[in-house]
Amino acid sequence: MKHTTTLADIAKKLNLSIPTVSRALRGDDLNISEKTKKRVLRTAKRMGYKRNEMAANLRKNCTRTVGIIVPEAVNFFFMKFIFHAQEYLQKEGYRVTLAQCSENADTERINLQMMIDYRVDGVIICACHNTKNMDAYKELLDRGIPLVFFDRTVEGIPVSKVKIDDYMKAFFMVEHLIRQGKRRIVHLSGPDFIQNSHERIRAYKDALKKFKIPFEQIVESGVSFEDGEKAMETLIHSGLQFDAVFCFTENAALGAKHVLQRHHVEIPQNVAICCVSGTQLSTLVYPKMTAIEQPVQLMAQTSVKLMLEKVNNPNIKEQEVFLKAMMIVRESTDNQLDRNNGC
Repeated sequence: MKHTTTLADIAKKLNLSIPTVSRALRGDDLNISEKTKKRVLRTAKRMGYKRNEMAANLRKNCTRTVGIIVPEAVNFFFMKFIFHAQEYLQKEGYRVTLAQCSENADTERINLQMMIDYRVDGVIICACHNTKNMDAYKELLDRGIPLVFFDRTVEGIPVSKVKIDDYMKAFFMVEHLIRQGKRRIVHLSGPDFIQNSHERIRAYKDALKKFKIPFEQIVESGVSFEDGEKAMETLIHSGLQFDAVFCFTENAALGAKHVLQRHHVEIPQNVAICCVSGTQLSTLVYPKMTAIEQPVQLMAQTSVKLMLEKVNNPNIKEQEVFLKAMMIVRESTDNQLDRNNGC
């Protein structure tokens, strides 16, 4: 096993004390002569000495590590967020400790405790549940560990948040379906315990009310591909007549779309389908899917910026940042686009 060079090895080689070597390596100009400092640095380099950054940071009561907690890692939206957040953090000299919760609030609680145990400098999190882990969030804050929420947020916690205006974007999406001539629009909603779900349901209802459409059907579908499949199978077997589906997530929409096509339902001629939180995955299916796309890279950059500002200045005021999302209309809701593309 290869020997790791220590301060003691350098001290022995130069016939100096360990504290003298340590001060020289730290660049102490007051107590160490320039000649001694150069000797120590030259010898340390020749012997392959590597400073233990973790131990040094712990002595300064910081680890230069930020935790990122997401509901699920096997999700293109969260994968992109992690990639960009880690990229920005590394540029600032920070490491990342990553945890995913499998959409389980109890697992999220375990991950929050893990971040405390690992002594991270801050945590960036997309919440699994809007009420269940309030005490755990407060414990992090009480320990001086700042939190930043992104996408899925919670109310009643004094932390910075980065998100889109879920209500307005969902409203515009339902309005788009109505302007396409759809009058029997079903909403496959997210779970009741996710804050975004409430905003999108409210938008769905308000859009129908604005256009005086009496039909309203909300089916709680969850967030996964399998959740979307199950909800759509139930809907089809219920015999309910509908001509459009507005989905809470891209994965649920892809699952619902898969079932529609398995039942030989033509999209968008018979049923249009769309979602919020779309990614490139929406362009890899046929027909390509209309989606609200969040600025994931900017969301990651903004979350990191707010986190590091709080780490460097604990007294700085919390912010709630709304980012601009785009509605990308594709063939799954617009039959004209489908014909124009010759598909």
